[in-house]
Amino acid sequence: MRYSTVGDVMTREVVGVRPGCTFKEVARTLDRHRVTALPVVDPEGRPLGVVSASDLLRHEAGRGLVVPDPERVGAETAAALMTSPAVTARPGWSIAEAARTMERHGVRRLPVVGPDGRLAGLVSGRDLLRPYLRGDAALADEIRHDVLEHTLRLDPGRVRVRVDEGVVTLTGRLDAATDLPVVVRLCRSVPGVVAVHPALTFAYGGADLDVEPPRTRTARAAPDRGARRHQPATTAGSTGREPR
Repeated sequence: MRYSTVGDVMTREVVGVRPGCTFKEVARTLDRHRVTALPVVDPEGRPLGVVSASDLLRHEAGRGLVVPDPERVGAETAAALMTSPAVTARPGWSIAEAARTMERHGVRRLPVVGPDGRLAGLVSGRDLLRPYLRGDAALADEIRHDVLEHTLRLDPGRVRVRVDEGVVTLTGRLDAATDLPVVVRLCRSVPGVVAVHPALTFAYGGADLDVEPPRTRTARAAPDRGARRHQPATTAGSTGREPR
């Protein structure tokens, strides 16, 4: 299976809790379903936040602090424990877009919502790593057929593809050096590719031409051997000197 969007890697069967769910109910639900976090949803199924095992542990850790965390100590419900507002993703997002959102907001998982804003799934950092579990053969096959042949319309065999631990090496020949950035960018966009190393030659060294420009020679004029004999007399002023 090819993984390219959040919808491809997210967990679809998600257990959620209501805001009024008690501390003990949250702990039991986490344990029963063997998960580390639960979306907190309203009666219409729209995410309000996320409550995790870490939130419960911070509640307990706060008891021993000299200055307790007022937002955690004494929290009795999911609404009081959860991290909110919910940072959400869409099923059509790319893997990279979801990863950037997690990094920007400092979260480890995102509730995924549909067009109606209701919970459709949950995606975690671990889910986003799934494309990198694809085998080298699958990556090479996708690059050859989807990128080089179908997208770039290159003849089979013009560019050879080798993949080792997700690192792509390209050898062969392109028409122009100006094509190289496009080829590399499309190969990098294949989910699971770690890096791309091009080792390609070019028919035209950066010239964006359909045909090789013709080489022309500029003809040299033959020297006039009688030029010295028939040179006109130097006139006054032509050399800046008066004749004697």
